[in-house]
Amino acid sequence: MSSPTTVRAGGPSAGSAALAEAAFAGAGSQEAADTARRTLARCRDLVRPSLSAAIGRLHPWQGEMAAFSLGWCEAGGGPADGAREGKGVRQALAVLCAEAAGAPGESGVAAAVAVELVHTFSLLHDDIMDGDGTRRQRETVWKAYGTGPAVLTGDALFALAVQTLAEAPGPLTAEAVSRLSATLSGLAHGQAEDLLFEARDWTGPDAVRLDEYRTMAELKTGTLLGCAAALGGLLGGAPGSVVAALDRAGRHLGVAFQAVDDLLGVWGDPAVTGKPVHSDLRQRKKTYPVLAALASEGPRAVELAALLDSGTPLDDAGVRRAAALVEACGGRDATLDEARRHLGAARACLRAVPLAPGAAHEIEALLGFLLHRSL
Repeated sequence: MSSPTTVRAGGPSAGSAALAEAAFAGAGSQEAADTARRTLARCRDLVRPSLSAAIGRLHPWQGEMAAFSLGWCEAGGGPADGAREGKGVRQALAVLCAEAAGAPGESGVAAAVAVELVHTFSLLHDDIMDGDGTRRQRETVWKAYGTGPAVLTGDALFALAVQTLAEAPGPLTAEAVSRLSATLSGLAHGQAEDLLFEARDWTGPDAVRLDEYRTMAELKTGTLLGCAAALGGLLGGAPGSVVAALDRAGRHLGVAFQAVDDLLGVWGDPAVTGKPVHSDLRQRKKTYPVLAALASEGPRAVELAALLDSGTPLDDAGVRRAAALVEACGGRDATLDEARRHLGAARACLRAVPLAPGAAHEIEALLGFLLHRSL
């Protein structure tokens, strides 16, 4: 696979830093949040019938596990209360970017279904690889059904995603499938890097550098968001320059999104994250706040490295001390800055090309809402 073109914070315009600050300052408004929630709900309602029909093509057992992962049912197939369902960010981007190209949202539905299936597949496998037993305040699929069934369902969703897009009508199907295939390769590459980071040293010449982590985040998180946006634009008839800009915007969003997830992994409210407080520190994950803190190289960074490298499980006092050290070393502020820069870069990409104003407004409201969802 060819090397990825890593997105660089700052984006295509000289004013990106100022734009990022302005975007972050205004994106958390109640009006923007309400717009984003309405947009997500509208896109979910548009995509749901086709997504449900696609899930219905799976073996019934696999379909039940897929529905459980999507929050549509409980383990065993019983009805869910609706609160378990994800936001549907990727499917919304596909629909909105088709609309931004001047096409009806229905033009992006096949892309929306494909990327949502890929996202669901990736979560099933990621939870197994990371050993995560909970997601959205309940058991993950592998915990509820077993590792083998979860792997098998993930494989089936992977195949179904490609099949769904390949069957989409129109002259651009082959190009769309090619883009999705490249995205799948990127996801696997990013996941491989993330797993390899676990064996790397906390400090010294073999330590994970921030630029390496950023590249991994683009591959693991940004490529699918970029693919969702680009596929929506492509199937909506956007010219190549617009499709490329949508892809870049999604990649920047992915790096910002990962930065916020890393913050939540240390300081997030369990009621929001569905995971115990300080969960990433307990698992000694090499996330952006921790890597940025260690890069500060002061005496507190030395203490943090020793704590993480101790080889013994961190108790409650240990994880609280680690979290305090990460913050004292600037890890929290550095991660917020990372999210701000990439949010600004994503917005600059969108503003550099002609998009339908209504859809562009909804996309920008959505970007800010996602990054402010728990900060």
